[in-house]
Amino acid sequence: MSITKNLIAPCGMNCAICAGYLRKNNKCPGCLNKNKNKPASCVYCVIKKCPKRLRNGWEYCHKCDSVPCDRLERLDKRYRTHYHMSMLANLKFIKSKGMRAFLADQRKQWACRKCGGTVCCHNGLCYSCQLDKLEAKKRKYQWDE
Repeated sequence: MSITKNLIAPCGMNCAICAGYLRKNNKCPGCLNKNKNKPASCVYCVIKKCPKRLRNGWEYCHKCDSVPCDRLERLDKRYRTHYHMSMLANLKFIKSKGMRAFLADQRKQWACRKCGGTVCCHNGLCYSCQLDKLEAKKRKYQWDE
């Protein structure tokens, strides 16, 4: 499983567990990469383009005194509700324990218990050993409840 620092977005999203990054065709390179194959949600991300973060040269939003801003709070709520992960919890972890510990935790947390591949936060499926289930799903971005 390849979870590296350059795959952690300013908002705390781990791009390595995103469906856009994990898919085989038109693979997204991650939020911070300048490649063109990104979903519109990443290209037009207001959080990534936050003037305050850019002006201060902060890599991650946790350094900002306005965290959580309204946009990050809404994004976090959506991801906690639908996708079993929290950007705000990620940012808090990075701030308190550092990036190295966060990456190790993410590798463990999102590793498939069967094959060691990566489980997608958007649907709860491993893109190494559960592609058949993914292809059979009608809703590709929702966990089975």
